[in-house]
Amino acid sequence: MQSLTCDILIIGGGGAALFAAIHARDSAPNLDIVVASKGLFAKSGCTRMVQGGYNVVLHDDDSFDKHYDDTIRGGSLINNQELAWTLVTQAPERVFEMENSFGCTFDRNADGTIHQRALAGQSFNRTIHRGDLTGIEIISRLAEQMLVRDIEMLNEVRGVDLLLDGSGQSVTGALLMDQHSGELIAVNAAAVLVATGGAAPLYRITAASLEKSGDGLAMAYRAGAEFVDMEMMQFHPTGLIVDGSLLNGTVLEEGLRGAGGHLLNADHERYMERYDPEKMERSTRDRVSRSGMMEIRAGRGTDSEGVYLDVRHLGKEFLLKSSPGMYERCLTVGTDMETDLIEVTPTAHFQMGGIRIDSECRTSLAGLFAAGEDAGGVHGANRLGGNGVAESMVFGAIAGESMARHVKESARPAIDPDRLSRLCDRLEGSAEITGEPYRLKNKLRALSWEHLGILREANGLARVEEELNAIESELTALPMPAQRGGNPDLQERLDAENLIDVARLIGAAASQREESRGSHFREDFPDSDDRYLVNFFQRKEADGSMTTESRPVEFSRRTPDALLGETLIPA
Repeated sequence: MQSLTCDILIIGGGGAALFAAIHARDSAPNLDIVVASKGLFAKSGCTRMVQGGYNVVLHDDDSFDKHYDDTIRGGSLINNQELAWTLVTQAPERVFEMENSFGCTFDRNADGTIHQRALAGQSFNRTIHRGDLTGIEIISRLAEQMLVRDIEMLNEVRGVDLLLDGSGQSVTGALLMDQHSGELIAVNAAAVLVATGGAAPLYRITAASLEKSGDGLAMAYRAGAEFVDMEMMQFHPTGLIVDGSLLNGTVLEEGLRGAGGHLLNADHERYMERYDPEKMERSTRDRVSRSGMMEIRAGRGTDSEGVYLDVRHLGKEFLLKSSPGMYERCLTVGTDMETDLIEVTPTAHFQMGGIRIDSECRTSLAGLFAAGEDAGGVHGANRLGGNGVAESMVFGAIAGESMARHVKESARPAIDPDRLSRLCDRLEGSAEITGEPYRLKNKLRALSWEHLGILREANGLARVEEELNAIESELTALPMPAQRGGNPDLQERLDAENLIDVARLIGAAASQREESRGSHFREDFPDSDDRYLVNFFQRKEADGSMTTESRPVEFSRRTPDALLGETLIPA
């Protein structure tokens, strides 16, 4: 086992992680910063997959208040209002930084101003973009900034577990694993950021990069961090159906719907008239996803259990200009957006719930910080398209600066050697490669899709708990592989263990919320209930049990009366 000491350890390789590293370096140039990415540097994670763009107030006719109110209403009123205000008010600073300091370029209007497109759930067209390849532009420029700052980057090194001090209350680093060599790396750090992304691959159909397996969430849960609103998992309405391919579930972003694309069932009915006749396809993601699933459940879906996205009337010239990446992607699977209906399905996309953070990205554990999809509270019960990458940039920057201050103000605590020894011993094994962890992970994904997905009810949630126990028992009974380096069995096993932890959090919170709100829809409680204007908080106790408790939403800036009754999309 290799030992490594640094000031700041960042686990993750997406936008939040890289932005945090850059801002930490700029805040304190002498700090020793290490970034560990489960995938390849600048080639993994979900930021580079962003198509729709970045929400930001730039136009004179827009305002922070409008963006804020859209965000809170979109989140069904349970957002952390202070975190949401931070997102809205600091988003312009990050755009100016990306353009003027990092060299990002976004699409322009004829007069030279930044073009802003329409995404669903917003009262103003405020989403900036680079065609439909916005994420690649952002992550490429961030990668360059990492290189010029000479920040140490560990490639294809995964986080295994967080390390604690003797009290168990302070995070002192993390145990990492080089996936190629199998070498374990014990990192002692004064501050640790988890920015590994959420756990959308918990589901059978997902739009997320497949190296995401809730690693940061699971590590923080096992260490005792507090979580918020884990029942809130977003499903994007339009994932491309490509049976038998890893492209299955890949997002066709909602700029296509914002520009006037139609959703049709197998009978070619524009079915959103049944569910939201005012906003139609420009309704929020939770409503559109649920509507598509209900059409499929009612027998009005396609043979592949999908619906159709129709953009033929938008014309080839527009499609090639606004969505060149999606146009090409559809062509690769035999669909021409100019002439064909596109078969789509709701797809697991984004984790709104996550580790509870404060305005400085600090968690309930000293020394542990969270940003991006690992952190909860910003989006409430539903995320607006374009707010996700904005969150990563805004809170990544905050986390970097906050960690730099923490390192200056705090001594680096020592690692508890007993915990480290136990974690290492668990990874010693004797088994051969069998493929069994992969089978069990797929079983978990099917279970989650059926009972923790878009439509939920009490019997299914009870079944989840029972079957999670069975899957976990079967997984635990498997001996650890003898070979750690380059062993897919071991990586699949660690992924499955983390996803089981996340599934338990989602299931427990979903069982407690006996109403429907945002992305959480209970078929047995189909209406929203003001008694559930609460946030659910969870943590793992010292005895291994999970506690779940509700606390009233803090309406620090807007009351429900001030927000309800107004339409999101002007007539």
